Amino acid sequence: MGKYNRDGFGEREKIGDRENRKSEGTYIFGVRAVIEAIKAEREINKIFIQKGMNKELFMELKAALAGANHQLQFVPVEKLDGITDANHQGVIAFASPIKYYKVEELVEKLIEEDKKPFILALDRITDVRNFGAIARTAECEGVDAILLPSKGSVQVTPDAVKTSAGALNRIKICRTEDMKDSLYYIQQCGVRIVGCTEKSNTPLYKTNLRGSVAVIMGSEENGITSDLLNLADVNCTIPMKGEIASLNVGVAAGMVLYEKVRQELNS
Repeated sequence: MGKYNRDGFGEREKIGDRENRKSEGTYIFGVRAVIEAIKAEREINKIFIQKGMNKELFMELKAALAGANHQLQFVPVEKLDGITDANHQGVIAFASPIKYYKVEELVEKLIEEDKKPFILALDRITDVRNFGAIARTAECEGVDAILLPSKGSVQVTPDAVKTSAGALNRIKICRTEDMKDSLYYIQQCGVRIVGCTEKSNTPLYKTNLRGSVAVIMGSEENGITSDLLNLADVNCTIPMKGEIASLNVGVAAGMVLYEKVRQELNS
């Protein structure tokens, strides 16, 4: 049997032991329950919509989604049936376990408080465990916020929170529809943008990371996109002597964040 919360959204805990829950976390099912969650501005990671679902219900859902920024995936009914045996009506939304922030507002607030923003931008990181490990390191090294794309990127799930050793409950996570626009905005606020890429010839230890900085780390497969590399004030690379072409992004992020702290301590 499922549990329903007090707000009446039809939120349902997964069947079985808590340790065996699916990695997506808490989910909300049913067209009207999902619509109410959207209207209430619940933090939602993604929404599964059944391919060929009832047209009338789909139009009602589509109207609610107009102007909202949610990651949508159209899936076969079998996918939804595998998540819940209840009457999902062709739609299931996965709720985030944390609150998301807007990086522009956060940076403005830090500057108003006479603080020097330290932002970590993750460009299309998709591995949950890498993300959790990066978040743990970021919290330890004093990062103010982690910036993620709304689409094509890992999201905050219970698995990610667990892997981060709870760091995702302590560090602010920001989502953006356009990573380039958000980074450009904070760049105009006086935050230097630093890209970490094997395509650079400037070694990390010769890169100035002091003061207000946003560090970009790229995806596990393709690194940082060219438009973000071009936007950066400086791009740097981690010197390597081995034959393997690149480091794991979680390890690389740890090195870059530590170098930032080392420079600050020695300034």
